[in-house]
Amino acid sequence: MMAPVTLLIVGLGYCGRAIGAAVLAAGGTVRGTSRRPIPAGEAADIETLAFEDAAPALAQATHLLITAPPDAAGDPVLHRHGAAIGAAPKLRWIGYLSTTGVYGDRAGGWVDEETPPAPRAGRSERRLAAELAWARFADRRAVDLFRIAGIYGPGRAPFAALRDGTARCIDKPGHVFSRIHRDDITAAVCAAMVQAPPAGVRVFNLADDEPAEAATVTEAAATLLGLPPPPRVPYDEAVGAMSEMARSFWTESRRVRSARTQTTLGLRWRYPSYREGLAAILRAGEV
Repeated sequence: MMAPVTLLIVGLGYCGRAIGAAVLAAGGTVRGTSRRPIPAGEAADIETLAFEDAAPALAQATHLLITAPPDAAGDPVLHRHGAAIGAAPKLRWIGYLSTTGVYGDRAGGWVDEETPPAPRAGRSERRLAAELAWARFADRRAVDLFRIAGIYGPGRAPFAALRDGTARCIDKPGHVFSRIHRDDITAAVCAAMVQAPPAGVRVFNLADDEPAEAATVTEAAATLLGLPPPPRVPYDEAVGAMSEMARSFWTESRRVRSARTQTTLGLRWRYPSYREGLAAILRAGEV
């Protein structure tokens, strides 16, 4: 980690806590905001602030990472702290955790970092609007937009549901998802900060090298546990019981390339597919 780094993370959630811990381990200073209680034992060394009281930390920050999603009214961070961010005297890098959902439905086709966004779901449209809003700071600062695929990792794997019998294998042949392990998200964000890029916007796709059907991943997890996989349920039978968000999730399919991202950041994914990622989670007992 380059020195000195004073990082403010707006949103100490699943990814924010892991990134903060990595920056601390590398010798940086980390503060973060959280609107919800942080699980016991996590982010214990990160100074936690109320979201509304983040302005003094912004004035000291050299790096700013936003993990908080936009809502129906827009980006809450910009609404509350936009003026303070614009005036922050030491701030030189902004990272925004977005979603590959901004690419929209590609009927299983490939997208890469140069593919024009085409969101059609409301939450993805809000994400793209937030990306554009954050990009306005790029006249004086580096702004990195991280478009993230489906996140999994410790505590977010199918193992617990398989063990308690609640896991489902929804079968929609040819419908694939890209995904990424939390540790690879952490590595990518930290690598981007280390590079100290000049003012401007960069787009990074955080997605592993093997998009796959959801049922295939659940079946692989069952095999690792030595359990029979759940029977496959046809999508047309399962969709009626889905939430609106889940249905929108299943109406889009795309494969996400990240080779350019990995090359630019000088890394290769630690978990290039769900196989390596699931096996590592199980070995560590962090199911």
